[in-house]
Amino acid sequence: MAMSDSLDGVGVGATTTTAMSDSDLDFALRRRPSAAAVRGVADSTSKPNASELDNQANGQAVAVCGPVDSANSTARNGEVVRKRDNRDGHDIKFTYRPSVPAHRRIKESPLSSDAIFKQQSHAGLFNLCIVVLVAVNSRLIIENLMKYGWLIQTGFWFSSKSLSDWPLLMCCLTLPIFPLAAFVVEKLAQQNYVSELVVAVLHVIITTASVLYPVLVILRCDSAFLFGATLMLLACIVWLKLVSYAHTNHDMRSLAKSVDKGVASSGSQNADCSYDVSFKSLVYFMVAPTLCYQTSYPRTACVRKGWVVRQFVKLIIFTGVMGFIIEQYINPIVRNSQHPLKGNLLYAIERVLKLSVPNLYVWLCMFYCFFHLWLNILAELLCFGDREFYKDWWNAKTVEEYWRMWNMPVHKWMVRHVYFPCLRHGVPKEGAIVIAFFVSAVFHELCIAVPCHLFKWWAFIGIMFQVPLVLITNFLQSRFINSMVGNMIFWFMFCIFGQPMCVLLYYHDLMNRGGQAK
Repeated sequence: MAMSDSLDGVGVGATTTTAMSDSDLDFALRRRPSAAAVRGVADSTSKPNASELDNQANGQAVAVCGPVDSANSTARNGEVVRKRDNRDGHDIKFTYRPSVPAHRRIKESPLSSDAIFKQQSHAGLFNLCIVVLVAVNSRLIIENLMKYGWLIQTGFWFSSKSLSDWPLLMCCLTLPIFPLAAFVVEKLAQQNYVSELVVAVLHVIITTASVLYPVLVILRCDSAFLFGATLMLLACIVWLKLVSYAHTNHDMRSLAKSVDKGVASSGSQNADCSYDVSFKSLVYFMVAPTLCYQTSYPRTACVRKGWVVRQFVKLIIFTGVMGFIIEQYINPIVRNSQHPLKGNLLYAIERVLKLSVPNLYVWLCMFYCFFHLWLNILAELLCFGDREFYKDWWNAKTVEEYWRMWNMPVHKWMVRHVYFPCLRHGVPKEGAIVIAFFVSAVFHELCIAVPCHLFKWWAFIGIMFQVPLVLITNFLQSRFINSMVGNMIFWFMFCIFGQPMCVLLYYHDLMNRGGQAK
């Protein structure tokens, strides 16, 4: 029979409109008849009049729909008028009778292995986890402060001569020279003053100089880590934007020439063929939270000033939490540890596991501060409409899914300017993936090694190690379909083993350089 799920609860009433089968109807007819029906049967020896016939009809209707309580119903002109319950509109005395079946379907327990990942929401368990995490970590913070005291030192982030690090400041202020040079080159190309080969060579020189210039400045100056990392990150962003600017303009020039000649391909229908070198578009692109250049972007109508203020407050709070965890937990762990590749294996495993939890907190805070708070603040101030800076990477079942979802600006840049260009030039899919990871590995190494003045290649090796992990997790996902095995492997490799090991290697060498190694 087709019955609604509401019949499983107490709220099933006399007015439930469901399609009843013959067995349910027979069951309903076996219910206790009303008083009016009983009186009609008792007087059956006499000739029934019209009023009695009406009472019998009402009694039969009540037997099907549920008996009527004299206290909750009145008879007006042969019609039965029901008084609804105060709360749900049903007569509680005749709802969910003891003889009504309580078990109608085969069901799994909510926490069984077959049903737990099919649940639409785990909000209650999520709230419980938050409460437990807050309680446990609050106790650990208090215990740590009582045992070790205040361990935060600003020397790692801000050196005593930070204000005198004027070369880094000047380098940061002169970075806009490179986008300006790229704009001049594109203007010359638009006017057909230079050939495509010359344009390509000039763009290679400009983009290479935009990275080498900050690297040389940072290496020549013994600056604080925070300033060096910030400058290196800005330099890498400028490089990625300049590559996109040059590549996109080259493609638009090619499409414009094809349209002029009437030989445009069908695949260029969705492309932007309006080739125009605009300085205003370049300026907006350089400050917008995107790495892919285009002449126009989806824009919002206005700036929500109150929303921006709230996000800034969150950014300050979570940045402080991140710095506190690094100085109060990570720094002492690394400072009191041995090199993981030189000491005892069990000791190295213990250090990695001990570092994994605070490192996970820092990583999540970094993601939330940069990809959610900062990029959304920047997008709001610039009325930038496309704010898909990340997807639900925490549900990734493979390493490949994680890299496609956790950093959408870089992912879109890789797909647009590395992966598909390689495929169009005849490179196999596997080779294109390796090239994309190679580019990512180089920039990860630059962003970590240059500010630390340490070229150990741990970051490069860690990123390139993702290629076999992609193959392994894809195989496991195909082997265990609709399972979370890949997601568990992803969390273990990134949060329990991968990132803590890389942080321990780099941070240990940084904190113990200068003859302090144990």
